[in-house]
Amino acid sequence: MTALDTPAGQLAPGDAQLRGQYLREVLELLYPGCSTAAPGRRVVEYLAIPDARRCKLLVPTASRRVAAAAVRRFSEPQGRIGRIKRDAVAMALHSGAWTALVRDRVRLTSPDTGGDTVDRFLSEALGTPLHVSIHIGPARANRKPVLQLLDPRGRTIGFAKFGVGPLTRRLVRAEAAALSALSHVRLPEVVVPSILHAGQWRGLQVLVQSALPVWQPRVPLSAARLQRAMAEVAGACGLSQGWLATSPYWADLRNRLCQLVADTPAGSGRAATEVAQLFEAARALVEHAAELNLRYGAWHGDWAPWNMANVEDALLIWDWERFTPGVPLGFDAVHHDLQRQIQAGVDAQAAVEATVRQAPALLEPFGVAPGSAEITALLYLVDLATRYLADRQAEAGARLGVTGTWLLPVLIRKVRSL
Repeated sequence: MTALDTPAGQLAPGDAQLRGQYLREVLELLYPGCSTAAPGRRVVEYLAIPDARRCKLLVPTASRRVAAAAVRRFSEPQGRIGRIKRDAVAMALHSGAWTALVRDRVRLTSPDTGGDTVDRFLSEALGTPLHVSIHIGPARANRKPVLQLLDPRGRTIGFAKFGVGPLTRRLVRAEAAALSALSHVRLPEVVVPSILHAGQWRGLQVLVQSALPVWQPRVPLSAARLQRAMAEVAGACGLSQGWLATSPYWADLRNRLCQLVADTPAGSGRAATEVAQLFEAARALVEHAAELNLRYGAWHGDWAPWNMANVEDALLIWDWERFTPGVPLGFDAVHHDLQRQIQAGVDAQAAVEATVRQAPALLEPFGVAPGSAEITALLYLVDLATRYLADRQAEAGARLGVTGTWLLPVLIRKVRSL
């Protein structure tokens, strides 16, 4: 769901408290030395959308035009009701009648000039005056501050991501590397953001990328166009072929699994059990399919409906922080199908079952033989579970962070039946 269409009734009991805590942490990072409580010179003021308790978006109050654009152009809600709510808030902000819909403000003050702020840093880095709006995302291990950058006329210049811990700093660096590599590849079906700035600020890893025109009218995305786009990305770094057991892919995945085992104490309860089950399932799967001849290419890594937009003349794709070359061909198609079902409200475990069952049809456009399709889908599940456990998504409070409740049962059952 987007910043404007999550009903209050769907908030988890601790969600408001967690969002409030995260909001304070983000503001402390982006506005060092500033306070929301202490007296002093006002540095910046934001409106909390939809309100302070459930804040999902902070929009600056300096300009009505900028505030309205920040809401209208941050993202495109998936449903009609979400779009109506977004447009109503944007219209209220532009007209000055926002108090009827948005009541809560966040005002930051400083005892001095408050000069070392994210606004000034980004304006200097890009060489133009900027306003920022701040997205407050749901709890997950890879959550990071994401800022929309707007000029004084309300035009979206780009988006900035800030890596704040070991995981998110690594992901921001990885996305910068991916965008740099893809900038040298011809992708007729896919539009990828360009890098406007990459570096560090106050110990945070920073990536500023161009804004894709997600606000353009959407058009239906055909299965053929989606497949062509995924095939382009798969071939971006070249294709290879070889036995699974001797492939660089399995060597890398095995190393990640071994590191996961080493990093998970034996007595750590559920996590240790899940890691042990995953390691055994992966070992058995590759032992069974050791001499399977697979083709390997790149994948986006999180090709989900909310990370793309199909407009009249382009398929816009963002969030490239998981881009990886050398994985079994078709991983993006399997991932997209699973995430599409979960977004539609299908029970997560049932969605995993259905995706594995549909693997031959999903992978046929990529030239994956029917006999290799299920193995490819199961390898994807191993890869995804390894990511969730290594990132400690359960500890971060991610909705599907506990893989033992939805992903692992299907993986283990399918591997045992091979």
